[in-house]
Amino acid sequence: MSIKINEIFYSIQGESSFMGLPCIFIRLTYCNLRCNYCDTEYAFYEGKNFSIEQILKKIEGYPCSLVMVTGGEPLLQKECIDLMEELLKQDYKVMLETSGSLKLSDVPKKVVKIVDFKCPSSNMSKKNNWDIISDIDYKDEVKFVIGDKNDYEWSKSKIIDYKLNILCPILFSPVYGKIDMKDLSGWILKDGLEVRLQVQLHKHIWGDEKGR
Repeated sequence: MSIKINEIFYSIQGESSFMGLPCIFIRLTYCNLRCNYCDTEYAFYEGKNFSIEQILKKIEGYPCSLVMVTGGEPLLQKECIDLMEELLKQDYKVMLETSGSLKLSDVPKKVVKIVDFKCPSSNMSKKNNWDIISDIDYKDEVKFVIGDKNDYEWSKSKIIDYKLNILCPILFSPVYGKIDMKDLSGWILKDGLEVRLQVQLHKHIWGDEKGR
């Protein structure tokens, strides 16, 4: 069994409620979406085949037990499920960063899912599969990447429509370099929206440096 891996690296977690913590990143190749603000287009096709044993060997030297499985879209490769199961067996705390387009029912229950539903400005919002909400629970997080006021209003409506605020924590992440953080902060405060505003901390540390 092999998995196509784009990169494996050790860095600071830049997003989610785990932001700021040391984390091992396992980035899988391939993606079924083409968001117009994507900053990891190199993961669409580039990668090398690894066995799960090779992946575990590569990460065992890092002084860290938190792992993020990401992409691209990691769930496009069915072996991703086997990888996460093995990581859990090895006592890693496992996070999965996935779009809101693919089923989550096979994801191991202990995995923390960060589900990135796509806003209109991504040009991918029609790919969202809202049925997967039934497989999201309190330990998971739903993320909306906000590019403009329309994205904000759209996200707010989805939170209400699907009662996301009582399901799990909600993250609002501004598109890097596209939207004024003061504007987004002001909208959240005016509406009293129970969401966590986050920045892409890794970009503030390393900019657009690949593998960080």
